[in-house]
Amino acid sequence: MADLIYEKRERYAIMTMNRPHRLNAFGGSMMAELSDAMLDFNADPALRAAIITGQGRAYSAGADLKEIAERNASRSDGPAASGMLNRGDPAARFSRSPKPIIAAINGLCIAAGLEQALDCDIRICSEEAYFALTEVKRGILASGGVRNLPRIIPYGDAMYLLLTADRIGPQQALRYGLVQEVVAPDRVLPRAIEIAEMIARNAPLAVEGTKAVAQYWRQLQLEESRQLNDWVNRVVLASEDAKEGPRAFAEKREPRWKGK
Repeated sequence: MADLIYEKRERYAIMTMNRPHRLNAFGGSMMAELSDAMLDFNADPALRAAIITGQGRAYSAGADLKEIAERNASRSDGPAASGMLNRGDPAARFSRSPKPIIAAINGLCIAAGLEQALDCDIRICSEEAYFALTEVKRGILASGGVRNLPRIIPYGDAMYLLLTADRIGPQQALRYGLVQEVVAPDRVLPRAIEIAEMIARNAPLAVEGTKAVAQYWRQLQLEESRQLNDWVNRVVLASEDAKEGPRAFAEKREPRWKGK
């Protein structure tokens, strides 16, 4: 079974992350399938917008830490977390698409799953959704979150989420400006479709031009931020703590941090 379901409607596409048994964590073949879907979506002139959502009770739990722990256990040359997290950070896919992407957040949306949603243009969520950036609990960085969250919501609110790893509900996310609407669980996808159809009725060049100009501001100096992020990541991901975080998660225990 595909880890991503890609449906093409008349003027929009729906991409459904399909690993409900792993809370749609970014593992298996999901990211490769998402890359293929985005290439097709961007190249198809009939498609004017896309919706990304999750199967089951989760939008996405982010990087598959069990897979990371398994890879780390089989390696002797350092943590495998870096490659997994880079695959789970789709900043180059959604924000760089010329067409609008809508996140239909149907359930829990945490870690790299939230980072993916942040990279969308519009976010709506279920009344049952919740949000968190939990990377600091795992000894790693919320790379996409560090770069993008303070550009979307107030700095203090962003730092609270990034530094505490606390989770917030839909109404708090709405107050922060993290999501644009909160709807009943059975209205999440229908409402996202309504928004996609509204976008699709407008002039495509004007829509793409609007996103291009808005993304210029959003991406300003982001490359410099990525370069700093990469330098910091090399230090953090080479640490013993970067192995301990995913291992503790997989073993369902509190991590034992060493600060090295």
